[in-house]
Amino acid sequence: MSDPTASRERDLSGSCTAGDDISNTDPSDLKPKLMTICTEMAPGTVGTQSVSGSSSLMKRKSCSETDGLGNGVRNSAEENQVTNLSCAEGQHGQSAQREEDEEMDCQQPRTTTSLVPLSGVILSPKKRKLVLHIDLNNTIIVSDAVTGQDPRAALNYFLSTVTWGKIDPTGKWQWLSESPSLLPPCPGAVSFYSQYGRNTRFTDTPPGRKFRDLHKRHLQLLEWQGQPHPLLSIPGQRGKRYHLLLPSFFHLLESLRREGRHFAVVFRTFGTDLARVLKAVRCALEGEHPHFPALRDVSLPVDVSPGTIRCSKRKVVLTQGAGRISSEDGDRKPYLYFSSREGLCGFQDHFDWWARNQFSSRGGKPLWIDPHDTSTHHICIDDNIRLNDGDTIIHPRVFTGRGSSCLRTTPTSELYNICLVQTDLLEAIADPSYFCRCVRRCEENYESYLASAGGSCCT
Repeated sequence: MSDPTASRERDLSGSCTAGDDISNTDPSDLKPKLMTICTEMAPGTVGTQSVSGSSSLMKRKSCSETDGLGNGVRNSAEENQVTNLSCAEGQHGQSAQREEDEEMDCQQPRTTTSLVPLSGVILSPKKRKLVLHIDLNNTIIVSDAVTGQDPRAALNYFLSTVTWGKIDPTGKWQWLSESPSLLPPCPGAVSFYSQYGRNTRFTDTPPGRKFRDLHKRHLQLLEWQGQPHPLLSIPGQRGKRYHLLLPSFFHLLESLRREGRHFAVVFRTFGTDLARVLKAVRCALEGEHPHFPALRDVSLPVDVSPGTIRCSKRKVVLTQGAGRISSEDGDRKPYLYFSSREGLCGFQDHFDWWARNQFSSRGGKPLWIDPHDTSTHHICIDDNIRLNDGDTIIHPRVFTGRGSSCLRTTPTSELYNICLVQTDLLEAIADPSYFCRCVRRCEENYESYLASAGGSCCT
C-alpha cells in the first residue's frame, strides 16, 4: 500500500500519527510516542504464524473458461450490462444518506439486473473463477513513487513495521522478538514503526542493526540479473538494478495458466504506480521478460487505462474511461462488474476517504463478497490488511442472502485467509511460490466458508 500524502501516513497500531521520516534523526534523540496498547488477539489468530505458512499450491486439471463456471454462468445480456459500465451515476437520483455507524446496508437496486439464479451447489475450486484484487506497494513492488522510496528504502520501511518491542521502565527500546512477524509476538508488543514513525534507514540505526543481514539478503534477492529492461527493472543505489515486480507475482500467473484456471487480476492501490505497473505487466505477457519467457503463453489481456474508485456516505463510484458504475443503482452492480472482469486491470482507490474515516475498515478499499455466488471467489492481497478493524485497509461488503442487495460490514477476522490476505513481503521476495500458497490456502478455507452459507460442495 502506498500513502499518496506522506505527511498523512498513519501509525500501524492505530494509535498515533507517524508522518515524518526519521531516517536522519540521531537514535539517541528518538522520543517514544504516547500510544494505547491493545493486548487482545483477534478471534481465530494463533501465535505469530506468518501468512505464508501454509501448504504449497496443488496442481489441478484445466477447465473451460466458458463452461467451467457451471451454474454460475451469467447470460450475455447481463455480461454486456456490467462490462460496459452502462449505468450513469446520476440517472436515478440520490439515495438516502447512510449512517456512519450502521451495521447493515440494505439498499434496493434502482435498476433491474437479470441475475441467473444459483442452484446452491458449491463448485470445486478448480472450476471456480478467481478474481484477485492485488495491492502494489509492499505487496508486489518494493518501491514507491509517491514517497520516492527505492527498494533499499522501501524494504527498510517494511522491516520497521514487522519487528516488535516495547519501551522499558528506563524509557529505552527493548526488543521482544528476534525475527520479523506480521502479528505481535506477545501482548503489549508494538512495532518499531508505530513507536517511532517512518524510517527508511531502519537497519542503519542502532536498534535496527540486528536486522541488517536480513535486509541485505532480501535486497540481493530483488536484484535484476542480466541486461536491464526499461520497464521491468528499476534503478537503485550504487548502480544496482532491481525487479519492478516481484518474480513471485509472475510465478502466480504462470501457475494459474498451467492449471487451466479461469482468473482475473485487479490491481488496487492508493498510490501512483498503477500506470507503469500495468505497462510493465503487458510487456511481460508479450514475452519481453527474460526470466519468464513462458508468460507469452498466458492469455491475459491487459487494460492499461487505470480506473478510479471514489467513496462517500451514500455511494461508491467506479470510473474507467467514459464508463461509470455507482452503488446507488445497487451494490450488485460493482460486484457483478468485478466478477465479470477478464484479464488484468487496475483501479486507484480513495485514500482521502480512508483518512477521513480514521484509517479504519469503514473507509478502506471496498471489496464486495457474495457467499451465495458459488461460481466466483474474490481474494484481496494487501500488506495493510490487519486484524484490527480500526486500523486496516479493506472494507468487506458481504451480501446477506442469495440475490440480495442487503450488505453487512464484516470484521476482517471473519475473512482473514479466506478472502483477505495480509502480505508477508519478506516471504513474497524469498519464495517464488508465495502467492500461489496464499491463494491455495484461501481456496481451502473458502470451502468451509461457503458451506456455512448453506451450500454443499460439488466435486
